[in-house]
Amino acid sequence: MNVEAFLLCDAATDSNGKLNVLGAFDSVFASTLPTTYPHCAVALRLRMARSELGEHKIALHMVDEDGKHVITPLEGNFRVAGRNDLSNAINLILNIQGLRLTKHGELAIHLLLDGKHVTSLPLHVRRPPGAPAAPPAPA
Repeated sequence: MNVEAFLLCDAATDSNGKLNVLGAFDSVFASTLPTTYPHCAVALRLRMARSELGEHKIALHMVDEDGKHVITPLEGNFRVAGRNDLSNAINLILNIQGLRLTKHGELAIHLLLDGKHVTSLPLHVRRPPGAPAAPPAPA
């Protein structure tokens, strides 16, 4: 199994096996928190060898710097049906609605396939350039 694309983006579609991605990003700018990012998607393109055809499990975990889940883990199954090719590609798109961001820092999106961690993406929640720093916490 080879991950050909793993992107956080504004939107994605699959059109007859063609993965279309709009606005890939790794940073969200927010001057005040909490805030809600209305819509984004995780676009994934996997290449499977002929020997990997069949049922597979997928999970996405979005966690903060403390390892706490930001959203409920997204889990599901997918089936790779084969042709007589040496490998087959499959596109998966996971839409995320109303992503609530509560603090500045780095989030991680972990991809698990068949129960094994494959790769991760960062998502930086940043203050806009030129925005004042947050006031210190009361003592």
